[in-house]
Amino acid sequence: MLNSLKSPLLLSAMLSATLGLTACSSPSSESTDSTATDNSAATDTAADKLDTKFLTIATGGASGPYNIIGTSLSEVYVKTFGVNSKTQTTGASVENVNLLTQGKVDMVLALSDVVTDAIEGKNNFDKPITNIQQIAVLYPNVVQIVTTKKSGIKNIEDLRGKRIAVGDQGSGTEVNARTLLEGFGITYDDVTVDYLGFAEAADGMKAGKIEAAFFSSGLPNSSLMELEQGLDLQLITINQDKLKEIIATKPYFKTFEIPAGTYGNDAAIPTAAIMNALLVSSELSEADGYKLTKALFDNLDGLKTAHQAANDISLATAREGMVAPIHSGAKKYYDEQAAK
Repeated sequence: MLNSLKSPLLLSAMLSATLGLTACSSPSSESTDSTATDNSAATDTAADKLDTKFLTIATGGASGPYNIIGTSLSEVYVKTFGVNSKTQTTGASVENVNLLTQGKVDMVLALSDVVTDAIEGKNNFDKPITNIQQIAVLYPNVVQIVTTKKSGIKNIEDLRGKRIAVGDQGSGTEVNARTLLEGFGITYDDVTVDYLGFAEAADGMKAGKIEAAFFSSGLPNSSLMELEQGLDLQLITINQDKLKEIIATKPYFKTFEIPAGTYGNDAAIPTAAIMNALLVSSELSEADGYKLTKALFDNLDGLKTAHQAANDISLATAREGMVAPIHSGAKKYYDEQAAK
């Protein structure tokens, strides 16, 4: 009797185990859907990540457009990719290029004249620099030379014999100030030079310690806007015919006018401008270069809100006048956009 009971029970247990094993080993629609979802999520995650874990952007002085726009761009990269991105205030263009070359930062803003010098190994650079590439041409840095109305200084030729601020030593402002002065036959031996950044130059103007100052930045410059409130400012003109002669050998310059009303000026002021460049290391991966370029233009409206100068950043002109080799990732993005 006991044996007869054991046999059906044993058979039932064996059948249950077999069915259980079959169920576990058989693929179901639920497990297939889960795998597909997991793979899709992994793909999305990869698209939203960078190969690099850190992204330091070298900018310029704390009050300048470089730092304001660079900080806004850094916030875009944090939000878009979750990367540890931050800005570093610097003496601007020359220092920025050197920091990028040395691998101490990952992205920089710099003036095209300084980048040209770096590529050719001239002036502030002992030898040609070969490990930097360009992501985009940004907006024009406008040469804004200011004095007071009582100084009697009207044009750049009148600066001879004066005490002037030319920007931080090695900055883009200082480089194009020196180049423009020399183009008009004025060397540093003909003037008394103070190497002052925007805020310090504005303070020097207020205190009457300097007679004129160069501010090379996007429009408007916040230090000049503050200075305008307490000082009777005079914008100094640059003769456009003479400037065109300079452009013949320094093609990174362009003729420009500061619009009327920018700093309380009744009429437009003829001056010069130089395009800004956004640079990265040539070691940056193509994938990262593509994503960083795309994020820049996908979030352009936010950059324009951060500073008015960004209004001149455009996908249509982002490759016009590049002075450094284009990064392969940026080229891929522009080629895709052109094909649409």
